[in-house]
Amino acid sequence: MEKEHLELVIAGAGPAGLGAAIYAARSALNFKVMDKFMAGGQIVTTEFIENYPGFKGEVSGYDLMQEIISHCRSLKINLVESAAIENLSIKSKKNIRKIFKCQGDGFEITADSLIIATGASPQRLAVKGENEFIGRGISFCATCDGALYRDRDVMVIGGGNTAIQEALFLVKFARKVYVIHRRDSLRAVKSLQNKAFNSAGIEFIWDSVIEGFSGSEHLESVSLRNVKTGKIQSMKIDGVFEYIGIKPNSELVTGMVKLDEHGFIITDKYMQTSVPGIFAAGDVRNTPLRQVITAVADGAVAATYADRYLNGI
Repeated sequence: MEKEHLELVIAGAGPAGLGAAIYAARSALNFKVMDKFMAGGQIVTTEFIENYPGFKGEVSGYDLMQEIISHCRSLKINLVESAAIENLSIKSKKNIRKIFKCQGDGFEITADSLIIATGASPQRLAVKGENEFIGRGISFCATCDGALYRDRDVMVIGGGNTAIQEALFLVKFARKVYVIHRRDSLRAVKSLQNKAFNSAGIEFIWDSVIEGFSGSEHLESVSLRNVKTGKIQSMKIDGVFEYIGIKPNSELVTGMVKLDEHGFIITDKYMQTSVPGIFAAGDVRNTPLRQVITAVADGAVAATYADRYLNGI
């Protein structure tokens, strides 16, 4: 087993983790960035981003993250992919600063500080048939699977920015895109709403929730319930894309640092958690805004104050 000691370990190579890496490199820290998947985070599956400074018009999530990854590589940042930290523990002695032990398949790293930038994952509906049809008609990524539904009818569940962005992407392929929302108005920003309302290929079904999914080998229909009238109807559909929210990937530090009622890591303005030496950045923390720009900024703050922590400031 490979063993080493570092000043800092950054868990997660999405926008927050890579933002932290750039600032950790500027501080000349001895550190690694580790991710259980490939670098880039979930944003790489987003078809377009139109609010990141410096990119006029639209840029795909994949292209934006490739630019950030390239920046990190130019700084010779040690970026380790497909390396999951499976166990995290604290080694401490009286009057001595904590040491954090990160263990995974084939490695054991001790570090003087940590930045948790593990992001968040799609929330699920938890209704009948959902688990059965994930990957067989239910998806969480239109960019990944949208082309499979060319000239077919699909459904998007949700009313936030991501849901409407993905509906606008799916309309390029699908015959019809139905947007199901439990309320009678959207949460998405007005610019996205206007695009969706003006799209002939998108139809909204308001005040409705999914009661269940059914089919044989592949998803064939959904059961819808109107939350105001209670009426239940069955609707034939070829594919469903769920965008009802996110849950934090905070399992690594559950029981170690303070979390809010939804499982997001609680930090102060310096990204410091309840445990000195552990910082959190991006979607995994209790932030008021979950965007690429705020995740990168979180990472910059976390790395800056991790450096100050390491230097006793």
